[in-house]
Amino acid sequence: MMDSMLQALALPADLTLRGGQVALRRAEMGDLHALMRLLSDDPISAARGDVDADADQDAYASGLSRIIADASNELIVAVDAHRRVIAMLQLTAIPGVARRGSTRLLVEAVRVAGDHRSAGLGSAMMRWVTEVAAPACGATLVQLTSDRQRHDAHRFYLRLGFVDSHVGFKYHVAGSVMT
Repeated sequence: MMDSMLQALALPADLTLRGGQVALRRAEMGDLHALMRLLSDDPISAARGDVDADADQDAYASGLSRIIADASNELIVAVDAHRRVIAMLQLTAIPGVARRGSTRLLVEAVRVAGDHRSAGLGSAMMRWVTEVAAPACGATLVQLTSDRQRHDAHRFYLRLGFVDSHVGFKYHVAGSVMT
């Protein structure tokens, strides 16, 4: 039943890190500027046009609204003790017929604020995805893609037990504004 797979996630949830705790919760429209900052804080995303620019706010707001309204998607944020958004990731539950009707959980847009990297937050978030979110939505497989240039991210995912088993392809639609 696709309309409740990800909405059944028990959020907020606390993650314990070496330096304290953070809370995971669903993103809200009020998080928009923090999300834009996280995306633009990443050089690869920034090179693709993810910049924290007021002129782009409507486009980001539209995307966030669509995610919030779609029961098969969740944008999860990590907030610190001061309620500041310090990390994010998007989850999409994908039902399928392959692999005997398995549901896959797709992870996208994993970002951790620069001043919180290498503190265990990314690992804790991904463990939550594999140990809590995936079973909660009935997923038998967690998958993600990562840009070829993200060598540190590749080592990170391999260390967490992900396997680099496939080659991904993208096709940019004519007339789209994406780079």
